[in-house]
Amino acid sequence: MLDLPVHYFPGRDGTRLAYRELGQGRPLVLLHGFFSLATQNWVRPGHAETIAARSHRVIMPDLRGHGDSAKPHEISSYPRDVLADDGFALVEHLGLDGYDLGGYSLGGRTVIRMLARGAMPERAIVAGQGMHEITGLGGGVGTFLRRVFGGLGTFAPGSPEWKAERWLRSVDGDPVALQHVLDTVVNTTPDAVARIQVPTLVVAGADDDRDGSTPALAAALPRGSHAVVPGDHTTATAAPELAAAIVAFLGSVL
Repeated sequence: MLDLPVHYFPGRDGTRLAYRELGQGRPLVLLHGFFSLATQNWVRPGHAETIAARSHRVIMPDLRGHGDSAKPHEISSYPRDVLADDGFALVEHLGLDGYDLGGYSLGGRTVIRMLARGAMPERAIVAGQGMHEITGLGGGVGTFLRRVFGGLGTFAPGSPEWKAERWLRSVDGDPVALQHVLDTVVNTTPDAVARIQVPTLVVAGADDDRDGSTPALAAALPRGSHAVVPGDHTTATAAPELAAAIVAFLGSVL
């Protein structure tokens, strides 16, 4: 895996947040998923390198409460929609004008929040999220994960909770900070989705249980398109086809 240097920028509330970048050219900001890392979602699978090779400057923050970014425990550091605020802060800090924006899972949800609040990248990518997830129609956010955080060390080996706990430990996740991150999530109404005019690729794994609602999200977006890559919600992040779909979309004439 590439060992990229860590840079820092302040959130709008002054929280110290981290990012890495690779390549030169048109900026593409990529947001990772919940209790993952920029390196896990974008660098380790080779996506950042593939995209950077196509004349893109790939900018990958660690979300608040994750990775090399600050993980405060105070509830006041996690207001509603703060991840979108942090995304705007990064764009402002780097002085990005013409840029593209993408994200996986929670990162994809954050992309929609930024677009709904007025972000104007030239193109956007929403991966691993569909209409049910974006609007909250799929149920409460993070019920399973809250159960994991509340019962660490008690789960039967091989159970879904045990596997999630192993992943949490592998990324040095902070359960207190991560529970607060869950509380920041804001749903986006169908009307707000319908007002987003940015060309947006919605992409998911063929075996992702969210795949049923990703075509609906693409259809609801005025300039949406849809793609499917191999894998489920977890394994699709490692599929080379994910980077290929992003590269093809970014190179399209819209």
